[in-house]
Amino acid sequence: MSTDDLTRNGLGRTLFSMTWPMLFGVFSLLGFQLVDSAFIGQLGVDPLAALGFTLPMQQLIIGFQVGLGIATTAIISRTLGSGDTSRARRLGGLVAASGAAAVAVLCLALWLLRAPIVTTLGAETGLLPLIGAFWIPWLLSAWCGAVLYFGYSVMRAHGDTRTPGLWMVITSLLNLGLDPLYIFVFGWGLPGAAWATVTAFGTGIAAIYPALLRRRLLHFDLLSINPLPALRQLAGITGPAMVSQLMPPVSAMLATALVAHFGSEAVAAWGLGTRLEFFSIVVVLALTMSLPPMVGRFLGAGELHHVRALVRLAVRFVLAWQLGVAVLWLALSGVLAQLLTQDESVAATLQDYLLRVPLSYGALGVCMLMVSVCNALGLPLRALLISLVRLFVCYLPALALGAWLLGINGVFTGALLGNLAAGATAWALYHRAMRHLEPETQPAAAPENAGGP
Repeated sequence: MSTDDLTRNGLGRTLFSMTWPMLFGVFSLLGFQLVDSAFIGQLGVDPLAALGFTLPMQQLIIGFQVGLGIATTAIISRTLGSGDTSRARRLGGLVAASGAAAVAVLCLALWLLRAPIVTTLGAETGLLPLIGAFWIPWLLSAWCGAVLYFGYSVMRAHGDTRTPGLWMVITSLLNLGLDPLYIFVFGWGLPGAAWATVTAFGTGIAAIYPALLRRRLLHFDLLSINPLPALRQLAGITGPAMVSQLMPPVSAMLATALVAHFGSEAVAAWGLGTRLEFFSIVVVLALTMSLPPMVGRFLGAGELHHVRALVRLAVRFVLAWQLGVAVLWLALSGVLAQLLTQDESVAATLQDYLLRVPLSYGALGVCMLMVSVCNALGLPLRALLISLVRLFVCYLPALALGAWLLGINGVFTGALLGNLAAGATAWALYHRAMRHLEPETQPAAAPENAGGP
């Protein structure tokens, strides 16, 4: 797919055609994770607790794989935009091989250090045998998921979002179907949930990688591209992108600790609100996957005017869409609060949340898009700066100030104002980045590997 192909039917139509498969894929992954937790919940408290102690490690692995996926999409799409398809294929092979090896080393380290890790996290001694039995299949499922994700990233870099979106749905449905079979029928318990994921992701790998080779999107002649400079180029984007992925969980823990000062009802309402937020921005999440390949192609071809037009289009859509979501939550705030909880105090607090925070989802979406776009432009430090400013300059200080002035409702108002400030700041930082790129743009723009933002 050339830049002419991207513009032939209009940027809006092309962006839509690349986004909707990712939308279905993201929805399916969210649904699979939710139902998977429900099945495990039927096993009792100890399996749920053992699962809970894997979550920080899972975030670490996912942070690395998403960071490398971002770098893959950015570098391969720019290489394709400059017309070097042969190098793009070899870069795909380098990503698949080096990514699989790096995640394998990370998983092995986590397995060897599992006892001190979970003990430090507060696990009771009685849980260690259950955690040990679960972590072997779970780490294998994490490795399979990362390898499959790298294949998806290579396909997205080449402009194919339909195949990854389809297989995200297929693997999620397969996982859901195998969960009750492995957990209850075969009697494998908690490890059965992980083996179901291994089977599903393994099926995806068996379908995706032969397709990549068949379509000549992947080549393992790695020495011909001088792998060390290519690996440094990948690391230049992967490192900052990984840090960006790990900051939201840290921010979420700090925000929850702040809300906890107002009691368990406030924490319950905050937790329900943040779950609704995640579903509310699922369209933005899909756009952050579909937008970078297009941006990278245009950058590689030196067509920054198309980048500007594409980003404006995406931002306008996000602002309009998220405003519609906010209006919907406003209209349904009372009914939704009653549906999600039977506790009147929690319901009243959740309603206050829904009357304020969703109004800022558009600005939050803009911030997320700017992080994605800056990574695609080869400016990972700029993307990292936007993430840092959003969470630790705008969002968390606004929460703390709101809590100090107005209590729990002040926290919600602080979230609203913090997200609005973060969106405006992200937009300004993106424009500064574009002004910096324009005088020096070449058909194959170099990524920002060093120096300040």
